[in-house]
Amino acid sequence: MEKFTESFDASRVEWQTIKGNPDDLFKIHYDYSLLGYDLASGKLDMLLRFHADGGHCERHHHVAATTTLVLSGEQHLAERQVDGSTVNIIRRAGDYALATNDALPHVENGGPAGGVVLLSMQTDNGILFRFYDENNNSVGELTIDAFVQGWNNRQVD
Repeated sequence: MEKFTESFDASRVEWQTIKGNPDDLFKIHYDYSLLGYDLASGKLDMLLRFHADGGHCERHHHVAATTTLVLSGEQHLAERQVDGSTVNIIRRAGDYALATNDALPHVENGGPAGGVVLLSMQTDNGILFRFYDENNNSVGELTIDAFVQGWNNRQVD
């Protein structure tokens, strides 16, 4: 098992920033940090940080079973239902959620002051997320191996 931290101090976390393109359907802007992982067991823990600028993550669904804990601020989700409707969910600091590996596609962002979220994921097939376009068509996936490789190969300032 590889672990990158012993404790949580938001001011000392090494964040990697993701930004979308200006022509994206909605603004993609968030930071993430990998806390630890175990490739053999399919376990990965990470942080997401959303800024107060309204930036979202990409539309996705969790293939891995996921435990979510909102550490600060808020997590806003717009979850696309099977019938095409959308359900909006707001989680506040201290809120906890547990999702099975068949969660619905959604986008996430922070509240008015942003938010920091802990995600603890367990995958049985190596896939953490599937990504979707605005028509709910699958456009790719992210495996635990690719996520860890990307983190380990990142450019550190």
